Amino acid sequence: MKTIELAEYGPVIPVIVINHIDEAIPLAEALIEGGIRVLEVTLRTECALKAIEAITKNVPQAIVGAGTLRTSADATNAKLAGSQFAVSPGYTSEMGAICREIDLPLLPGVSTGSEVMVANNEGYKFLKLFPAVAVGGISLLKGFSGPFSDVKFCPTGGITVDSAKDFLSLPNVPVCGGTWLTPKALVEKEKWADITKLAKEASTI
Repeated sequence: MKTIELAEYGPVIPVIVINHIDEAIPLAEALIEGGIRVLEVTLRTECALKAIEAITKNVPQAIVGAGTLRTSADATNAKLAGSQFAVSPGYTSEMGAICREIDLPLLPGVSTGSEVMVANNEGYKFLKLFPAVAVGGISLLKGFSGPFSDVKFCPTGGITVDSAKDFLSLPNVPVCGGTWLTPKALVEKEKWADITKLAKEASTI
């Protein structure tokens, strides 16, 4: 799989933080019911890898990836847990090398023109702009469209359901990432129907 293919499944990839393993399967099912199939589970909690494994085994409709990869060990563990793709907040040649070695499709993070050039030079033409709003958002993406006309971006960080449509209107943005689909309060209270509603809204942007 090429990471650009993830955009074919819908306009938004939810960025998910799972604090308790019991949340993993019902949360994934709620998002699937709302029309969201591509799920990025961030490696920010102790149970993240187990959550990826649980969703992969029990929710076959989901296309599960691991987010917040920072080390080679993160990449290896994500692959072993069943991740179908990976997302990193930044990019290093070492990260690119290990992901290619273990055949784990990578969506690398960038925030500057120099970082785009490094990732692009190593074969990546679909990149995550992070943290999107903080580093310039729509204005930066418009600026990138000239010198990097062959590069597509998945902006993530600070995007809301209201601003997502503005990002997605840009020709170099086929999909965006968002945390608003799985707010902590709804997850903790197991408000799965409300999350399905948010997913439906996002899938039709």
